[in-house]
Amino acid sequence: MQQHQAAATRLAAIIGGPADAEDVAQDAFVKAFAALERFRAGAAFRPWLLCIVANEARNRRRRAGRQTRLAVRMAVVTSSGDAAPSPEEAALAHERRESLMAAMNRLPERDRVVLACRFLAELSEAETAEALRCPAGTVKSRTARALSRLRAQLGPEPETAAVNDA
Repeated sequence: MQQHQAAATRLAAIIGGPADAEDVAQDAFVKAFAALERFRAGAAFRPWLLCIVANEARNRRRRAGRQTRLAVRMAVVTSSGDAAPSPEEAALAHERRESLMAAMNRLPERDRVVLACRFLAELSEAETAEALRCPAGTVKSRTARALSRLRAQLGPEPETAAVNDA
C-alpha cells in the first residue's frame, strides 16, 4: 500500500477531484484487497490497482454529480540535495504549475486520464494500456493527441514567443 499510495492519490485527484482523493484511494485499496482472488498471477499489480482507483474515482464523481471540470493537483518534487529555489524561481514555478493545472482542467476527461497515467502516475505505455483497458497503440495515439491539445491550451513557450517576435 505504501508503495502505491502517492500514485493512487494523484490519479484519484485528477479523475475525481482533490477533495476526495485520499478517500477514493483508500476505498480503492479496500476494493483491491477484496478482489485479490481475481488478480491474474504474473500480471503487473500497479496498473491493476490504478484501474481500480480510476474506476472508484469516476464512480464517486458520478454519484456526487460533479461537473466534468476537475482540479488537477500535482506534487512538486524536489530532491533533498537541491538548494532552495529563489523567491523569483518559486513564483515562476508556481505560476507555471497553475497555468498547467488550468490547461489540464480544460482538456476532455479522456485526455486528462491518459496524461495522468503516463506522466503523473509515471506508468509505462504498457501499464497505462492495462490500466485503461485499451491497446498500447491507442495509449500512444491518445497521449500524442492529449499532449498536442495541452500544448495548444498552454500557448507558445516564453522563449519561443520572444524568438518569434524578433
